[in-house]
Amino acid sequence: MKRIVFVVAIAGFTAFLAWAHWPEMGLPTNAKATLIIVKKSERKLYLYAGDSLLKVYPISLGRNPLGPKNFEGDRKTPEGTYSIVGHNPHSSCYLALKISYPLPSQIEAARLQGLKPGGDILIHGIHMGLGWLGRAHRFVDWTLGCIGVTDSEIREIYYAVPDGTPIQIQG
Repeated sequence: MKRIVFVVAIAGFTAFLAWAHWPEMGLPTNAKATLIIVKKSERKLYLYAGDSLLKVYPISLGRNPLGPKNFEGDRKTPEGTYSIVGHNPHSSCYLALKISYPLPSQIEAARLQGLKPGGDILIHGIHMGLGWLGRAHRFVDWTLGCIGVTDSEIREIYYAVPDGTPIQIQG
């Protein structure tokens, strides 16, 4: 009986890994995005080149996803219009794109409350060493306020999105 349970468990884990890493349709290698739209309520990131939708990515958000980010540690993903201000090939979450949060108005609003606005908001892959989770990361909002995608998805996004690309994060 123990052997059957073990075999079933191994088969189940193997099936999970196959599903978590099943290849999806990728972007053309020369794709260049001109706009990112994140719809938090849909848990989706839309990548555009001009008026053409390049691809839609399912995402994970901050652990407290409803509403805009107000201060450091609230575990919310910001809302508003920002831009991509940097590429980090040495992120603790595989690859990462830095978002221009906080804006001066957000810094001031937090200061008036005696708080820090937070920062280091990124679009990133899964934490190093956990990439094997693949798309299973989507079952829970696990970031501290960032936008999480799989490692293969961030690889596509990372190379398709130049610095300066606008990003609209909607509730």
